[in-house]
Amino acid sequence: MTDVGQTRTSSTPEKGAEGGNPVTRGLRALRLFVSQILDELSKVVRPTRAELTQYTVVVIVFVAVMMALVSGMDLGFSRLVDLVFGD
Repeated sequence: MTDVGQTRTSSTPEKGAEGGNPVTRGLRALRLFVSQILDELSKVVRPTRAELTQYTVVVIVFVAVMMALVSGMDLGFSRLVDLVFGD
């Protein structure tokens, strides 16, 4: 017995609630996915040419510094190994 104001809901979805056959549901899901991608891409703020150039220079300088650091450490460790174990 249900109280007044309460409705019974079934745990199984109605036949038309899912949208038909699997191909139709798949195409509908694909269309939703693509529309969500386009909505998110419209929110992206693209850098100006000056910002892009600045970011590129910063990355190149950082990579060059890291390469120099790793190369220096490699050279130092190889010399240290030569001193300890001989040639």
